[in-house]
Amino acid sequence: MTQKLSNKEIKLLASRKGLVNLISRRNTSIVKTIKYVKYEFELKKLQSEMIKLQNWVYDNKKKVILIFEGRDAAGKGGAIRRAVEHLNPRRLKVVALPRPNKSESSQWYFQRYIEKLPKQGRMVFFDRSWYNRAVLEPVNKFCTDNEYETFMSQVNDFEKMLVDSGFYLLKFYFSIDKDVQEKRFNEIKNSPIKRWKYTKIDKKAQRLWEEYTYYKDIMFEKTNTKNCPWHIIKANKKIYARTTAIKMILDNIPYDKNYKIVNKKIKF
Repeated sequence: MTQKLSNKEIKLLASRKGLVNLISRRNTSIVKTIKYVKYEFELKKLQSEMIKLQNWVYDNKKKVILIFEGRDAAGKGGAIRRAVEHLNPRRLKVVALPRPNKSESSQWYFQRYIEKLPKQGRMVFFDRSWYNRAVLEPVNKFCTDNEYETFMSQVNDFEKMLVDSGFYLLKFYFSIDKDVQEKRFNEIKNSPIKRWKYTKIDKKAQRLWEEYTYYKDIMFEKTNTKNCPWHIIKANKKIYARTTAIKMILDNIPYDKNYKIVNKKIKF
C-alpha cells in the first residue's frame, strides 16, 4: 500500500531541496528524501544558533574547547564541518594534530595541545585530541605503558585546571557499530575523492576492534568526571549524529538564546 503523505511532507518534497535531492541522489526514495529535507531544515536552524553562540563567545570573551573523539570513520570530521560551516573562521580553529614528531615526543604530552587552546572570544574544535593517548596510541603501540599510565593519571587534573581557568570544555564521543565502520571504510576506499583518507591505522581498525573497546571503556571509567563528562553520541546514522552534536554544544554552553546573529563588531 502506498504511504499517504501529509500536506507538510508534500511541501517538503516539492521544495527546491526536496526536488534536487530526489533527482540527483542515487538509491533514494520519497521517504528518504523527506527525511533528508527535514534534516537539512533542522540543520539550518541549528547552524543559526551556532552563529548566536559564536557571537556571544566573542563579545563576552569566553573560551570554548570542543573535543570530538570516536573510532575511525565515526563521522567526527563531518559533524565538525556542519557545526562550523557558517561561522566566522577568524574566530575559531579546527585542530587535527598528527602523531607527535621527535621533538614533540620529548615534551610534556599536553604541551602541543596547550599551544592550540583558544584565546578569549574564540572556539577550538579538536578532531581527535589528547585522548589519542588514552585509546589510539596504546592500541597501536605508539606509546609505552608508562607513558599511557602517566597520561591517565594527569588528564583529569589537566582538564580541571582548564575549567577552573574559565574554559568551557565539552567532550563528545561518536559511537558506531563494527559493521557500520566496515561499511564506511569500503565506501571510502571505493571513492576517488575520499580514498586518501584511508590510512594504515584504518586498515587495522577492524582487526583491533576489541582492543579499541578495552581502552575506550577504561577511558570512560577514568575520565568521565563531574567537571568534564563524556557526551556519547550514537553515530550509526550520520545525519542524526551531526544534529545531535550541535544540539549538545548549544545545550551545554549557557549562551543567550536571544543573542544577535548579525554581529556589528566583525573586524577584517
